[in-house]
Amino acid sequence: MSSIIQWTEAITEQTIAWRRELHAKPELSFQEFKTAQYVEDLLRGFGQLEISRPTPTSVVARLIGKFPGKVLALRADMDALPIQEANDTPYKSQVDGIMHACGHDGHTATLLTVAKQLVPHRDRIHGEVRFIFQHAEELPPGGARELVAAGVLDGVDWIIGEHLSSQLPLGQIGLGYGERAASPDNFTITIKGSGGHAASPHNTIDSIAIGAQIVTNLQHIVSRNTDPLGQLVVSVTQFTGGASHNVIPDSAVLRGTVRSFREDIRQGARQRLEQIVAGIVAAHGAEYELDYLFGYAPVVNDDNVTRFVEETAAELFGTEAVTLLPPGMGAEDFSAYQQVVPGAFVFIGAGNVEAGIVHPHHHPKFEIDEHALQYGARLFVGVAERLLFKD
Repeated sequence: MSSIIQWTEAITEQTIAWRRELHAKPELSFQEFKTAQYVEDLLRGFGQLEISRPTPTSVVARLIGKFPGKVLALRADMDALPIQEANDTPYKSQVDGIMHACGHDGHTATLLTVAKQLVPHRDRIHGEVRFIFQHAEELPPGGARELVAAGVLDGVDWIIGEHLSSQLPLGQIGLGYGERAASPDNFTITIKGSGGHAASPHNTIDSIAIGAQIVTNLQHIVSRNTDPLGQLVVSVTQFTGGASHNVIPDSAVLRGTVRSFREDIRQGARQRLEQIVAGIVAAHGAEYELDYLFGYAPVVNDDNVTRFVEETAAELFGTEAVTLLPPGMGAEDFSAYQQVVPGAFVFIGAGNVEAGIVHPHHHPKFEIDEHALQYGARLFVGVAERLLFKD
């Protein structure tokens, strides 16, 4: 593929500089005020972009071509996580307890680079490139849903999102067809018993013992109530109750997550979870409250868009650089866009074992090989060229 944009070391250095600036000044979900202003200021300096702020912490820029054609949306998320960074770099987080531990700083820098490189070629564009700098990917209900409601996808034909991956080697593009990421539903179960002295358990309704039975029996939702090919996870991740070794507490709290790809399995798991809780609690004379939060929809890649991205990646980097990945039980609010228009979500390899870049996302020592930013930017640009540039 012969690109109209010749990638240079200067472009890569600028992208890395933007990423490091963002990395040093992270902001949490729905609080990305300074980040959004930083992005807007840079975009205005590029010229020829129609810029808007659909929410106080998001930015959208439109590069409208000289000729009519398709509208391609490209998305980057901007929020950080409540994690104390353990890396010691010149650009480490300057904000106590907050860190870009998922690569969103790199996503933002990548999309800024794409916008800057495409602006000078506006007169060759048949259609529009729409750059979506999204807030709050990490915190349900998520920023994507708000942006869809604000109309950022009006007129859009395709949308593509990228995610840097420290678990994928540098130079690899990871993608797949169909189901990609699961729906991340969360639950809180409060068991209300009757406490008392631990030496006299017969005079209590033991919320701890009841909770233990619930934890064990919830595993039957996957192993005995769901088709083994149905891909479902039910995990209890918190069990709290009591404050003393000799007191049976009045109540106990269980928290966890349910993850799936199919809506029928998703709804069935929620129904079965409450049936199990209600049955066990009733059998022991206790009561319960269930708070069940439906999270993002599953990420499902459109076949046509995915094939186009795969072909572009193969032309740019070679077929050996394209890796077909299995679905994963992680979650992404990119799915909100895919509910409206066809889209594809792909991964950009950013791991480097020799450099010690091996820690997973959401880890206090998470890092990326910054050369991955070039791969992400080149792929976005390549897709825009193939779709919208006509000779």
